[in-house]
Amino acid sequence: VQLQASGGGLVQAGGSLRLSCAASGRSFSRYTMAWFRQAPGKEREFVAAIRWSGGTYADSVKGRFTISRDNVKNTVYLQMNSLKPEDTAVYYCAASEQIATMARYYDYWGQGTQVTVSS
Repeated sequence: VQLQASGGGLVQAGGSLRLSCAASGRSFSRYTMAWFRQAPGKEREFVAAIRWSGGTYADSVKGRFTISRDNVKNTVYLQMNSLKPEDTAVYYCAASEQIATMARYYDYWGQGTQVTVSS
């Protein structure tokens, strides 16, 4: 599976962005898809994951971010609302055959897209 993330950018606090991650390869629907992020000087952290429908979220983004997927388009999305400066990071999409929130269980990673939230 190859993953290509897009949609990052610069936004003011309180604004919104939608990230997309397009997957190539077969059997996209069988993978858990997730978003992680890494801020400068910090470790990569879990943001959200989706297997079939609904989603699992980190406490820091719950109620503000929504993960969704389109199994026809082989794409996973992350709608980010009410953005805060602390959301600034490089965002990575990832795929796993397991249902997991820890990065070590994800075998496939996209290249990352920068999100910068100004105060």
